[in-house]
This record gives sequence, structure tokens and C-alpha cells, in this order.
Amino acid sequence: MADAPRLPPPTPMGLTPYLSIRDGRGEEAVAFYAKAFGGHELFRTVADDGKRLLHCRVQINGAVVMFSDDFPEMRGGGEAPAPAGITLHLQVDDADAWAARALEAGAEIVMPIQDMFWGDRYGHLRDPFGYLWSLGSAKQG
Repeated sequence: MADAPRLPPPTPMGLTPYLSIRDGRGEEAVAFYAKAFGGHELFRTVADDGKRLLHCRVQINGAVVMFSDDFPEMRGGGEAPAPAGITLHLQVDDADAWAARALEAGAEIVMPIQDMFWGDRYGHLRDPFGYLWSLGSAKQG
């Protein structure tokens, strides 16, 4: 008798982003989010092709981000558009250090971390998969 499929952990209550990673780069996304943001993989399911991620969960700074590789054949074919119109925000202990780590991992700085009028150090970066992230931390002193 075949083993029952491994089920994902329960989905957390609340709002959870679910990203679609283009060009079969889901595995690369797991590695990037681990290196850039200290992400910890909680679960994955690989598609029948043995290559693409059907579903993955990564915990980043206490929150869960879900994603999968894009599956054009499941949405009528054609290339998926580049991510647009959304920013994923990370409130962290040290925005400068988190931005430096993300840059080293392959992110592009879009708006450098700087002092903001509301009292945070804040900036934007773009990950290698096209998603825009904002980083913020309370100013020290």
C-alpha cells in the first residue's frame, strides 16, 4: 500500500501572501529567501514533473510566505506578467543590516534605507523574482 501524501501544516489565520515564481525558479526562490531574509522552509510539494514547486511555505521573521512555480498550462498558457502593484513589508530589528544581507543575496536596492518622518529607517528592494519588498525598523536613540 502506498504511503499517504504528506500534508502541509495548517494554514495560519490571517492574511498570507502567495507568490507565483516565474520561469521555473521556485527552488532558487527558496534559497534566496533563506539567504536574504533568514527564511526557514516549512513545507514543499514538488509537481508531477519532478522539477517545479507545486507549493512551498517559508517562514520569514515570524510570518509565512507561500509560493509556487508558475504553471502556464494551468491558466491558459503564455508567460506570466512581471509582479507589479504590491509591496511585501518586513518590519525588522535593523533595516540596514537586513537590506545589506538581501543585497548580498542578490536583491536590488530600489530605495536606500533612510530616516523617515514617521520615525523608522525604511527603504525598498526588489528580489530576483521581481517582487518589491519594503524594510523598516524603528530608529535607534
